Amino acid sequence: MNSEPPVLALLRELAALAGTGLGFTSDPYDRERYQRIAELSHLLVAERLEVTAAAVAAALDHEPGYVTPKVDVRGAVIADGKVLLVRERSDGRWALPGGYADVNLAPSEAVEAEIVQESGYQAKAVKLVAALDRRRHHHAHPLLLHCYKLFFLCRLEGGEAAVGLETTEVGFFPEDALPDLSLGRCTPEQIRLCFEHARRPELPTVFD
Repeated sequence: MNSEPPVLALLRELAALAGTGLGFTSDPYDRERYQRIAELSHLLVAERLEVTAAAVAAALDHEPGYVTPKVDVRGAVIADGKVLLVRERSDGRWALPGGYADVNLAPSEAVEAEIVQESGYQAKAVKLVAALDRRRHHHAHPLLLHCYKLFFLCRLEGGEAAVGLETTEVGFFPEDALPDLSLGRCTPEQIRLCFEHARRPELPTVFD
């Protein structure tokens, strides 16, 4: 079920159409119209989220041309009945290591790279647990950008705990004692789903 207000989905589509139009049209009159549509969508989103229109425009500024969903990868490294989590520098809460996938990396490579960068541990992606539409599962994420989230079950390969540029602490936690989570990044339900797939590897991938 979609957890965000229906109007936000409409405004996201309107902003995407305006961005795509600006990326491809060469007609000056069309550019003026698309620019105005973009400005109006930013104003409406800003009012809904209680932020500034400039902040909304800045969040969408790196999406020139044809606007498509972003891809967020998350790695569940489960060892000895506990899952690896990192404390996010931005909000002080915990999450599965991950983030937006980098260009030129396959999804499995991207999540493995994120785990090393954020936790110091090396891991191997062994199963795609879920491919989810962020707006259907995350109440706490205010960003307008549309995003797909890929959750991988990963096997611990080596390394040692070390914080990265975006993290301040690293730890392993049991399923029944999860810390305060950064809910825009992962939810308790998503982590429990990863535990279930670790116990039952024959389960099929969950997807929207």
